[in-house]
Amino acid sequence: MLDTAISEHAGHFVDSYNVETLDVLGLVVQFLTPPRDDEPCVMRGTIPPGVVVPLHSHADPETFIQMSGEIEGLSQSPEGFVWVAIRPGDIFHVPGGAKHAFRNLSTGPAVMILISTSIVGRFFREIGKPITGDSRHSDPPSADAMQHFLKTAAAYGYWTRRRKRMRV
Repeated sequence: MLDTAISEHAGHFVDSYNVETLDVLGLVVQFLTPPRDDEPCVMRGTIPPGVVVPLHSHADPETFIQMSGEIEGLSQSPEGFVWVAIRPGDIFHVPGGAKHAFRNLSTGPAVMILISTSIVGRFFREIGKPITGDSRHSDPPSADAMQHFLKTAAAYGYWTRRRKRMRV
């Protein structure tokens, strides 16, 4: 086992089962690498069945590698928006500024690896609630949590679709 001070500046093993884990409005986000300036932030995200990540955009690019389960990603083309299936092994890239959304219409959780910037990681830290132990169940976000999310998203310069419900 490497000393923490040394491991920050040396290649090292990441114990992916002992990492910072957050409930981000119903999604589970685990930091495989912490959000540090000038470094990519690598996260494992789990979208429970029936959960939708609403239409949004931000300046930071994101690349999603689907590990298990199936989700749909909303992509914009010259013809308009289209839902595309994302299955294990698929890669879904979102350039900075692109509007996108996700939905899990399946009966099981969908797990992906997300590679983005430290800014996205810090945003998740600001809106997420720490998960401890084996508990992964989350109640729907409260009105206060949603207000905090919208206020924080605006502070980060993120665009969010402000509709009460997105059609799935």
